[in-house]
Amino acid sequence: MKLHSVDVITTAPPPPGWGGRYWTLVKVATDTGITGWGECYASSVGPEAMLAVIQDVFDRHMKGETPENIELMFRRVYSSGFTQRPDLTVMGAFSGLEIACWDILGKARERPVWALLGGRMTPKVRAYTYLYPLPHHSLETFWVDPDALAEAAVAYVERGYTALKFDPAGPYTIHGGHQPAMTDIALSVEMCKAIRAAVGNKADLLFGTHGQFTTSGAIRLGQAIEPYLPLWYEEPIPPDNLLEFAEVARAVRIPIATGERMTTKTEFATLLRTGGARILQPALGRAGGIWEMKKLAGMAEAFNAEMAPHLYAGPIEWAANIHLCTSIPNVLIAESIETAFHRDLIRDTIRVENGYITAPDTPGLGIDVDEDLARSRPYTGDGLHLQMQEAPCNYQDGNAFMGGAPPATDTI
Repeated sequence: MKLHSVDVITTAPPPPGWGGRYWTLVKVATDTGITGWGECYASSVGPEAMLAVIQDVFDRHMKGETPENIELMFRRVYSSGFTQRPDLTVMGAFSGLEIACWDILGKARERPVWALLGGRMTPKVRAYTYLYPLPHHSLETFWVDPDALAEAAVAYVERGYTALKFDPAGPYTIHGGHQPAMTDIALSVEMCKAIRAAVGNKADLLFGTHGQFTTSGAIRLGQAIEPYLPLWYEEPIPPDNLLEFAEVARAVRIPIATGERMTTKTEFATLLRTGGARILQPALGRAGGIWEMKKLAGMAEAFNAEMAPHLYAGPIEWAANIHLCTSIPNVLIAESIETAFHRDLIRDTIRVENGYITAPDTPGLGIDVDEDLARSRPYTGDGLHLQMQEAPCNYQDGNAFMGGAPPATDTI
């Protein structure tokens, strides 16, 4: 059985766009007729350019190869063009293709992917969700309204969730790290206070940021929210200086979590060696795929660190996350997004039930992709999957993160 061809589908979820402006899905075919699905979480370039990258990676390093040779194909891509260092775009392309290889191998052997990764270690994977607006909430005011977030938190707890993420401390700017505005610190404290009061000890609070602070600014904000005992403080500084994470970790009594913008075990190794993070959040469609992150899980286990795969994409990457989580002992939790489009795209073949996810026993990833639905919503915008704003932090009027993937004319 040899890899024969790849088809790339760029699909746009309907408004309000939870999961990003578009998802890059890959369908890989073999010469025996077996096909596999993967998802590339990479958007440093636009969809058309990314399509060309995916095709080039496949043709150059994978076409004609047996899907079993995942290690060999990874080393080809990792070394491509005399590099042998992390590359978000190229590795993002490979990651989705690699996931598809596992789907193919599982289907060929009539076994689920988790069974090929060492078997079922964690039968039920704990799930978490962002706090998204309830139907009666305003999309414009929800993100800065502690009472509305607290109300949403109670609703999610009633559905079985035991961990809830929110990120009130904007903005996310191209200026890199900045000091948080006092209004951002005050709002963050009020959010933590309101949500903790609403859910008590029924759920962990996951305090999200997106790398927007300087080291000292992250420490200021982190120390302000310590009394509410968040389970983690997510990506408090930009990921371009991994050594600085350790400075934050030493100064803030909240576990540091990070990883959605990192790729390969190489970058994560720096965090493990320095103590910069003990909760790792790889996006499997960017970080090198399932096998590379299985290696990372083993490295993390030796450092007494935990895995919490990131998801701000579609349900195919989610499926890969769940199979990995099922096969490892040090999984903490997995991010989930529950929308009708996420559910319908894989025909409800994986779901969150009472706050947990059970990986399918069916072959491969165990998902039934609705290809017609994926193709029915082509992305026609000109924005990237996510974008950062050019305007700096507003210290006079405050800042507001509007959540999710706003219209292409907006930024986050």
